[in-house]
Amino acid sequence: MQKQQAQHEHAEHAEHEHIEHELEHELGEYKLLEIPFINCLAENDREAIRQFNARIPKKNMQLLIKKQKIQVLLKEIDFYHIQTVVEEITKKYHSESNILTNIANSIAAVKSYGIKGKKRIYVNYNNERKVQGRSAKVEKRGQYYYAKEENFSQVNQKIQAKYIDKIICGDSENILEKIKDNSVDLILTSPPYNFGLEYKEGENKQEQDDKAWQIYFEKLFAIFDQCIRVLKYGGRIIVNVQPLFSDYIPTHHIVSQHFIKRKLIWKGEILWEKNNYNCKYTAWGSWKSPSSPYLKYTWEFLEIFCKGSLKKEGARENIDISADEFKKWVVGKWAIAPERAMNEFGHPAMFPEELARRVIKLFSYRGDIILDPFNGVGTTSSVARSLQRLYIGIDTSEVYCEKARERISSTLQH
Repeated sequence: MQKQQAQHEHAEHAEHEHIEHELEHELGEYKLLEIPFINCLAENDREAIRQFNARIPKKNMQLLIKKQKIQVLLKEIDFYHIQTVVEEITKKYHSESNILTNIANSIAAVKSYGIKGKKRIYVNYNNERKVQGRSAKVEKRGQYYYAKEENFSQVNQKIQAKYIDKIICGDSENILEKIKDNSVDLILTSPPYNFGLEYKEGENKQEQDDKAWQIYFEKLFAIFDQCIRVLKYGGRIIVNVQPLFSDYIPTHHIVSQHFIKRKLIWKGEILWEKNNYNCKYTAWGSWKSPSSPYLKYTWEFLEIFCKGSLKKEGARENIDISADEFKKWVVGKWAIAPERAMNEFGHPAMFPEELARRVIKLFSYRGDIILDPFNGVGTTSSVARSLQRLYIGIDTSEVYCEKARERISSTLQH
């Protein structure tokens, strides 16, 4: 019996040596995990490993049995597919050791990998050209030099309880004046575009969305100045904005310049790719002529600024973003379809819940206070509440405020 076992292990060892040679030839490089085991592997464990290798392409991943350990060779995998395969094979070749489950758990514990579509990439995912002496060169150039002389207080305060988890109808400038300095963690908003859209001010009135640009920006910046004041040290303000290309007004640049003048740190910019190609090509400008071609855009912008510090403090247990979400969302281009329910809510310019969900999970902790001074029908507030954040939503329209309250009530019921 022992002789047969030895022959079996010898044959299996030879097979794995052959596979390893093939892998070295095919892969060149791979990430290696080693999982030790104490006793000899049972036959059903060995069969489970053989079945696993048969279902996963060698160029992506393979398992090798060595003396008292299993080698896991990783290059690129769809981890969720791997989990499915593990569950199916484990169920078929059940054993007390659950060897494939242990292997899947070991892979899940690996935090260093790149993302390409649905796959996790474990080899050569970070082969960017490295800058020698990066830190010294950053110091020499002067990191965010434009915000160095800020005089923001670093003492954060507890916001008044009467504003927490409230939808407030009124002028944001006036309401924000009453909120304490340094008391809000994250501001996510999308101010009126000034495109001439019809925002409901009341049942029978429409708020003007076609003001003279100077008047529009004066009011907008008065509100933003209050936002800066109530934002905590280390807090973030994120503005979804689309320039009015027909007026040649670079709203995203004008808004960004205002925050820079107020000594906020530009954290970055996300392109919200809406993939909206339903636009006419002859509406403005010249057709097939260099005289005045009109440029078309299928995206909007999210401008991201920090107050005082790029780092926001928070408890680790209040982080709710997964590794895969983090790796995907730090890439500054988000392909998200436009909101489809604008007719249902009677609002002409809503951003989708997925946009708010990504911003809130990427830039805040559970329990943080999320403010939207142009709250509309409550996308920011509703998503914040569903993600266990506190919210403050302000809008001039009582109609929209009531819809926001109804929306949040619906969120609570689910």
